[in-house]
Amino acid sequence: MNIFDNYLSKINEIISDNMKLLKLTTLDNLVNINLEVPPDHLDYDLSSNVSLVLAKTNKLNPMNLASEIKDLLLKKESHFKKIDVARPGFINIKLSNDAVVFNINKILKNKDTYGSKKSKKSYNIEFVSANPTGPMHVGHCRGAIFGDVLSNLLSFHGNKVVREYYINDYGNQIRNFVESVYLRIREIKFKEKFVVRENLYPGDYIKDIAENIIKNNKNINVENFKNCYEELKKFSLIASMALIKDDLKKLGIEHDNFFSESELVKKDLVKITIKELQRRNFVEEGYLDPPKGDIPKNWKKVKRLIFKSTKFGDDTDRALQKNDGTWTYFANDVAYHSDKINRRYDNLINILGADHTGYIKRIKAAVSALSNKKINIDCKVCQLVKLYKDGQPFKMSKRAGDFISVKDLLNEVSKDSIRFMMLNRSNDVELDFDFEKVKEKTKDNPVFYVQYAYARINSILRTLQKSLNDKIFVDSSSFNLNDYEEKILRKIFEWPKIIGSAASKLEPHKIPFYLYELSTLFHAYWSKGNEDSKFRFIKDGKLKRFESLAFIYLVAGVIKNGMEILGVSLPEKM
Repeated sequence: MNIFDNYLSKINEIISDNMKLLKLTTLDNLVNINLEVPPDHLDYDLSSNVSLVLAKTNKLNPMNLASEIKDLLLKKESHFKKIDVARPGFINIKLSNDAVVFNINKILKNKDTYGSKKSKKSYNIEFVSANPTGPMHVGHCRGAIFGDVLSNLLSFHGNKVVREYYINDYGNQIRNFVESVYLRIREIKFKEKFVVRENLYPGDYIKDIAENIIKNNKNINVENFKNCYEELKKFSLIASMALIKDDLKKLGIEHDNFFSESELVKKDLVKITIKELQRRNFVEEGYLDPPKGDIPKNWKKVKRLIFKSTKFGDDTDRALQKNDGTWTYFANDVAYHSDKINRRYDNLINILGADHTGYIKRIKAAVSALSNKKINIDCKVCQLVKLYKDGQPFKMSKRAGDFISVKDLLNEVSKDSIRFMMLNRSNDVELDFDFEKVKEKTKDNPVFYVQYAYARINSILRTLQKSLNDKIFVDSSSFNLNDYEEKILRKIFEWPKIIGSAASKLEPHKIPFYLYELSTLFHAYWSKGNEDSKFRFIKDGKLKRFESLAFIYLVAGVIKNGMEILGVSLPEKM
């Protein structure tokens, strides 16, 4: 239920039925008409650019056309109480009391799904996809929460979403990880000193993995690394992915599907995919141009298979083979995305780290080539998170090695605070995360302020011996709003618009912003009651005005839906 969509449809219908009266010769750009939230200083519920849009293509004066549309709408639509025309031709609409009550009752009847929409598209959202070489760190945390909340958002909006984790369990970094585990096992079993060298993983968590493998596989033979590599790789990856899944679970995140890069290579999907691209003339043998700037000493002009990604908007064509003829990481990624395309999703979304910005054009080009430009892929980059404690940068974990682990983060602040604050800025800008601020019980701590609004509502209901599960119905004959309730109601009406915009633009950060604004309006209303008794909800243990109860239910319902999308809890007492 979206009042903006509903009333826009009615406005378009009225205009279409009265073209001649309005002296309109064309409605070709009717799709550009919108209905928005008026500026705060205006005492109106809806604002439209209808006159500006239609006047341009019909070569009419927008103010004159707006005046004629105003008269027509007031005559044809009973829900419109008052209409004002503002320069250069905007139409501002105030709803009638009957219209307000009608819409409130519709929201109250469907409060659990208010804001949702039956979009019915399918999405594959790949996020986290950290190398399985140890526990998660803060660099993964923001993308993990962004991907999970985006999945919740698109699901709430009526889509089918598959959360996917791509396990990078192939390549040199895995060999280095397994060798690190191997050396730790030998350190434990044979008292050999673990010598730290480049590319090895020195963190103490490697010791934990080694001890776990020894405990559960007493007969494992570690006399020779080459001979035990495959078996040790299997045990090490199981242990490492268990650490990652445990970290994700503590953040409230569960994936639907885990896709192994090693399995992709074993099934020869890379060769199959490259052959298909060759058949379409998108891959050819050739030579890459030398890199721009200073040419590395080890650079060689080697003939190799090259993907013609410039045909699909990339800056340069991309190598699919290394100097030794083996597949590049990009070649494996092309095969992986071919598999996703074959699973017939309507949309693919990749959540990437800050260091992957330069990778976007080539993977978009690959998806375009593989799907004959039929499948869209969106790549959302999550920028860095800077942690602060007591005004100073938060120091790294000694156990982790050289990074701040998710466990370090969870030892400092709650899951709720992490999830809410990681989305408190757009994903494409860096985020400062101050431990002290997210522990404050003040307006400056957004997650506390939203939770506190919900707790206050529940305290009112406990006094009235009512429940948010109760069904209520508003009677228009006795319904009257004060200024605070009008502001809150307009914010409530805006909720489906926020959800629609956040879902279509893949911008879940709009939800915590909105919830904070809504909670601020509610707290202001509550505080006014402490200053002036006529604004209090309760007198002598009883409800003063039924309108207040309706607004309590509306605010609580929207906060509940929003926080469920964010994956943040809502305590009833604080």
